[in-house]
Amino acid sequence: KMANTFQSFSLRTTPEKFYIEACDDGSVDVLAIDRVSTEMTLTVRQDVPASAETRPICGLMGTIRLVAGMYLVVITKKRKVGDLLGHAVWKALDFDVISYKKTILHLTDNQMQDNKTFLSMINSMLHADGFYFATDYDLTHTLQRLANTSPEFQEMSLLERADQRFVWNGHLLREFIAQPELHMFVFPVVHGFITVKSSCISGKVFEWSVISRRSCFRAGVRYYVRGIDSEGHAANYVETEQIVQYNGAKASFVQTRGSIPFYWSQRPNLRYKPKPQISKTVNHLDGFQRHFDSQIILYGRQVTLNLINQKGSEKPLELAFDNMVTNLGNGLIKYIAFDFHKECSHMRWHRLQILLDMVAEMQDDFGYFLVDADGKVLLNQEGTFRSNCMDCLDRTNVIQSLLARRSLQSQLQRMGVLHIGQRIEEQTDFEKMYKNAWADNADACAKQYAGTGALKTDFTRTGKRTHWGLLMDGWNSMIRYYKNNFSDGFRQDSIDLFLGNYAVDEADWTTPLRDPKDWKFLTLPIIMVVAFSMCIICLLMAGDTWAETLAYVLFWGTASAVTGGLILFYGRDFVDAPKLVQKEKLD
Repeated sequence: KMANTFQSFSLRTTPEKFYIEACDDGSVDVLAIDRVSTEMTLTVRQDVPASAETRPICGLMGTIRLVAGMYLVVITKKRKVGDLLGHAVWKALDFDVISYKKTILHLTDNQMQDNKTFLSMINSMLHADGFYFATDYDLTHTLQRLANTSPEFQEMSLLERADQRFVWNGHLLREFIAQPELHMFVFPVVHGFITVKSSCISGKVFEWSVISRRSCFRAGVRYYVRGIDSEGHAANYVETEQIVQYNGAKASFVQTRGSIPFYWSQRPNLRYKPKPQISKTVNHLDGFQRHFDSQIILYGRQVTLNLINQKGSEKPLELAFDNMVTNLGNGLIKYIAFDFHKECSHMRWHRLQILLDMVAEMQDDFGYFLVDADGKVLLNQEGTFRSNCMDCLDRTNVIQSLLARRSLQSQLQRMGVLHIGQRIEEQTDFEKMYKNAWADNADACAKQYAGTGALKTDFTRTGKRTHWGLLMDGWNSMIRYYKNNFSDGFRQDSIDLFLGNYAVDEADWTTPLRDPKDWKFLTLPIIMVVAFSMCIICLLMAGDTWAETLAYVLFWGTASAVTGGLILFYGRDFVDAPKLVQKEKLD
């Protein structure tokens, strides 16, 4: 069967070398990394000097080159999420980034500063929450993909057979890929969300899981990464699989989400909602076609559910998407637009049923993947729903949880957990657990893309929209606004560095990090604050006459309004923009 990786390790350190020792029963294998030449070799326990400092670690994320040379990234803390189909799934909780070099005295002050910035980027990425791994199971593939493989595939190491879209430490493991004898020491790490629950309905115990795999192609934060790239990879692309296991039989239902698949952007400019811009200079259909060709190869027929507003600034995106599907003329792609905000306005959430009824026949047609206790495949899923809103977070997750519930109803009936006439909605314990797990999924995906938990999760958690929920949404929207404008450039750079979209070169040392801010950046906010304060002071300390007070207030009020306007006009210059990778400039 599959070449598993080791399960437990200890890191032994000497001034010359790192030794990663496999602590599994009966294993004597040790991975030695030379701290000077950076060479990696396989050796045995006897070769490790007794003087080596020893500490247990949970695994290797890989290695990365920064200004001060190479660094080793190890997982130091993990928590068991549960057993997926009998295999332990872990969440990586804490990490350590260890320098090969023993000192950084060889660096100039500027280089030290940059190295520190790069290190904080790597650390911020590692603590972005949502890294998962397994040492004896392939988390990167759906059950259906795993069932349709060759004997050669079965014998490959986890690293070789993984779906590259979902391996977040692929860049960190690039040195390992080329040395198959070292594959036993490393495993792919996925980013997203995994929950594994044991559930019971009418005394029948079954396992229920949700796995969301975020794609590392075109990864990024919400306003800086939108649309697709020239390869057809969509921003914020996530494959979500719901798995049920009962009495040895297994069923799975897969859905995808991803940014609207043509070239558009929405760069932050201090406004609450920057206006989306559709590029006028590129051939959209080319990238659009690439995107859907690869989706069809992977998942079969596509139903795209476009949930954005059909008025205001989102409207041109809806029209363009509709046009492109029509122009492509591919019978395997069906386009459905559903204006979520309009349909569900004034808390009319029951209206989501309109969309579910609209797609019910297609959903039954696609079916789901089902395999019996003997491993015989009874059904394959023959198409997927590809949902999107603007961010592919809040609206999308609500719809996905409803489609997944409809699929689950059918699976549990077919597997004999529910009998005819029994509805999932009536199983109060399961229903509560189900809703919370999908809301947790929304939160995890939202934190990773927009920087805060999801909106609308009160509906997902309770099935009702509440006033407290609206208040929480307001708070989260405010935090998102701050982060999107003032800290997302750093977050985007962290992702690009971690995934290898930007590589640090020790030899050529001109860094894009130090970006001199021009005069506007300091002067305008200072003038605005002073003018606004003066305006308040003049109001509080009235002059001799009303006319005098009014004149002062008007003068300072106008001054603060004008500088405020200028700041908004130059909004682009005030936001924290990414520095490492030039994102495609769209006109």
